[in-house]
This record gives sequence, C-alpha cells and structure tokens, in this order.
Amino acid sequence: MIEWRPLGTGARPVPRPMATPLVWAGAFGGALVLVALLNTVVGTDRPGLALLALSLLAAVLGLCARFTAAPGTAVLCWLFLNGFAIPPAGILTWVGPRDTTWLACLLTATLVGTALARVAHARAAYRRLAPGRGDGPYGS
Repeated sequence: MIEWRPLGTGARPVPRPMATPLVWAGAFGGALVLVALLNTVVGTDRPGLALLALSLLAAVLGLCARFTAAPGTAVLCWLFLNGFAIPPAGILTWVGPRDTTWLACLLTATLVGTALARVAHARAAYRRLAPGRGDGPYGS
C-alpha cells in the first residue's frame, strides 16, 4: 500500500540578513534614543541599567544582522554607553576592566541574537523540506 506524505508547498528561501550599514544605523539611532530616555528617566548614575538596555538592543539588532555586523554594533552601543550614560557625560574614557567587560557583554548579546536567528531560520527551512508528520489530510 502507498502512504501519501505531503512535502509542503515548495521551498521558500531563508530570509536574508539586513545590510550591515542599515544595522549600524539602527544601532546608532536606537542607542541614542535609549540612552537619552534612560538619562531623562533615571539619570546617569545607573550604568548597569543602561548596559542592560543596550545589550537588549544589540540582541534585537543581531536577530536581523549578519555576523560581520556584530563588532560594529557592539562598539556603537558602547560609545553611547561610555559617552553619555555615565558621568561625566560627553567624555569618552577607558577604564580597562569595566569597559572591556561592557564591550564583551554587548558583543556577546549581538552574537547571541544573530546565532538565534540563524538557528531559527535553519530549523524553519528544515521543517519546510522534511516530509509531513501525519498532520495533513493524508497522514496517519
């Protein structure tokens, strides 16, 4: 006896990541808005909150970016964090352990967002190409 299994409606392409300059523009604008909002609402004395907000922004931007955009995204977010989210505002400083940790945190958030998007797209593409599991009208 023949068992019919639907293969799907056809292969759909995996979504292409956004262009790197567009992601960096989003990082620039998003970091600017986030830091300005946080400085207005809670002040510049809570850099941990600003780091958390910018890490979330970096992760969200990573969802639609290429891996090659991650370092630039992290550096742009760090520039706003260092320049405007900690006193004295408007002055870039480098405190070795603190800024290295902040950069690593932002880079990790961006890379995690990008990796999650790639895994989700790969799984979706695999499910579209795999035979049905009996969910359709001809399944068991």
